[in-house]
Amino acid sequence: MININKVRTVNDFPVPGIKFYDITTVLNDPEEFQNIFNALLEEAKKMRPDVIVALEARGYLFGPALALALNIPFAPIRKMGKLPYQTHKVSYQLEYGVATIEMHVDAIKTNQRVLLFDDILATGGTCNAAINLINNFTPEAITVLVFMELKALNGRAQLQGIEKFTSLALI
Repeated sequence: MININKVRTVNDFPVPGIKFYDITTVLNDPEEFQNIFNALLEEAKKMRPDVIVALEARGYLFGPALALALNIPFAPIRKMGKLPYQTHKVSYQLEYGVATIEMHVDAIKTNQRVLLFDDILATGGTCNAAINLINNFTPEAITVLVFMELKALNGRAQLQGIEKFTSLALI
């Protein structure tokens, strides 16, 4: 069972009015980290992905390990200007500004089943931007897996064109 109480809440980060859910406290507890990883892996297996994509930065804490455990490729989504090769880009509105994310143009093959992983779904803006970015590759299907979902923000309603959405914990 996932113990969501292990996640630290930080008020007014990164800007006033934002409640930030800090998962470093989970990472600092090997037993809880293993429990969460195992639960994520079981959900990922059900989604039958060909490739796992994760968002910088906290998505990288689980995404590559999930890909390795499933023996499939991992493709990073990074903030603009961080990737050295040609990229696809998408800009989107954050709760506190505008951001642009990128992926290498050869990160995903056409018709692959893509599992998009992130640690938390809030308003859905970042996740939806990632879905739009992945659609540049003409995937067979996109599934989304998150560790936590902020239910009151209804971010799931913003997600378009996904086959399945799974969250381990609702906050």
